[in-house]
Amino acid sequence: MADEKGSELGCCVVLGASGDIGSCVARRLAYQGRRLLLAAPESDRLSSLADELRADSMPTDATSFEEVDACLQAAQERYGRVGGVVNCVGSVLLKPAHLTTADELHETLSLNLVSAFSVVRAAAQKMDRSGGSIVLISSSAARIGLVNHEAIAAAKAGIEGLTRSAAATYARRGLRVNAVAPGLVKTKLTERIWSSERAAAHSQALHALGRLGEPDDVASLIAWLLDPHNAWITGEVIGVDGGLGRTKLA
Repeated sequence: MADEKGSELGCCVVLGASGDIGSCVARRLAYQGRRLLLAAPESDRLSSLADELRADSMPTDATSFEEVDACLQAAQERYGRVGGVVNCVGSVLLKPAHLTTADELHETLSLNLVSAFSVVRAAAQKMDRSGGSIVLISSSAARIGLVNHEAIAAAKAGIEGLTRSAAATYARRGLRVNAVAPGLVKTKLTERIWSSERAAAHSQALHALGRLGEPDDVASLIAWLLDPHNAWITGEVIGVDGGLGRTKLA
């Protein structure tokens, strides 16, 4: 029954699948019976996850238009239809603007904004007229001024603009484009922040709910946005941030 449902809904492509949030998304979708193509730079972690979930995988650099095009093409050829795409590729750079190098800025923009754009571009070409869902990842840093977040805030704000514009462009095709905006989530990418007891306590105090996020907090919302039962939602950037982006505690 799950296999029939997965076939009817089409394949979901998860870019950045080897990361903590991406792997949680993949596991949730697999549990729902969705067919999956997992994409990330080649690694043992990607292969292991694909074996665990009995999913296809494809080494992919999400900042490359050509490689993302090839990934979506492979999914279309393998499954006949791509019903959902999520880009979990990203990075974190905490530096004030005056200490940020040109290379650091370009890398931050590439891993976050360029990867998101390449995914929207390829998905719009490959997803058919029966609609589907694209989910991108922004950040609370694009919604509220946070110290030393200039580069990542600029990249993530670009993703929010991309989300709204693409939602308008592709709405007539039934293609939904939304984004999630996490607060500080405990992943390997952010470990340098939360592994420090002092920094973790400071960060927790910024979140109204008094704790840092877990990867599955974000993955659950992404999976919900990919679900066709929620097909009247597009152009939204939804915070999943413990209140960081919308509350003031004092």
